[in-house]
Amino acid sequence: MRVPDELAARRALGPEWTDWLDRLPKLCDGLVAEWSLRVTGEPTNGFASIVIPVRGEDGDTMLKIGFDGSPETEHEHLALQYWAGDGTVRMFRADPARRAMLLERLHDRDLTGEWDLHACEIVAGLYPRLHRPAPGRLRPLTGFVDAWLDALAADARDIPVPRRLIDRALSKGRDLVSDPDSVGRIIHGDLHYENVLAADREPWLVIDPQPMSGDPHFEVAPLLINRWSEMDGYLRESIQRRFFTVVEAAGFDEDRARDWVIVRMILDAHWAVDDAKRMNRDLDASERDAITRAIAVAKAVQR
Repeated sequence: MRVPDELAARRALGPEWTDWLDRLPKLCDGLVAEWSLRVTGEPTNGFASIVIPVRGEDGDTMLKIGFDGSPETEHEHLALQYWAGDGTVRMFRADPARRAMLLERLHDRDLTGEWDLHACEIVAGLYPRLHRPAPGRLRPLTGFVDAWLDALAADARDIPVPRRLIDRALSKGRDLVSDPDSVGRIIHGDLHYENVLAADREPWLVIDPQPMSGDPHFEVAPLLINRWSEMDGYLRESIQRRFFTVVEAAGFDEDRARDWVIVRMILDAHWAVDDAKRMNRDLDASERDAITRAIAVAKAVQR
């Protein structure tokens, strides 16, 4: 199995990625044989997974194998099993130890082709079907955020973000971590336009969860940071329109959603710095752009 070039480039992120990518072709071939599948197309990839069109006893499906060094994706199979195709892609089979799943085949079309405000309304309409009481095995959002905030505080002087935004993210983040309403509902974790695909049995279905027991208001931020080029020339206004559209359509508390957006954006900026620091190099162009976007979104939504 040939690993797509974009996925192979993740070797630059460190030895854990190199190890997984070295094992990936054999892992793919082994699962295809073990699950009596036939490859029917070229593999594609997400940021941390390979997805292979296959055919087997369940018909035309997709074999997905995820990076096994990330706790955020450890319980993807649990979420898909729990949702059972209600608003999401169906899962036919899973091998959690190998981060492998056999999934319903959906269409290639996603929400990037829809008017962005209409796309925000579609995503908001899917939230109630996803945000059910969380099963006990899911990791709590607050555990992740608490550790991320500690790392942010430790590196605060090295992050090219206005200090007032860092301080606000730390303060609001700590408040949210200590709030019991920040856990208890299963959340997707990365629900943006490209993670909603057209389907035959429903108009749109959700894919690629990074599930946690968390707060539904945590979900808003990806809708503000994606499809960036479309907002050129009207950046602040466009971010605000998206924010208010999804908050209103979902019936969210505006202030709570705003706080989570700011926390997530400043954490995103820190991760860009941390990636460069971990690899002992300067920020590259994509990381500088990510920081610029994070600052713009945090500024646009704050009062």
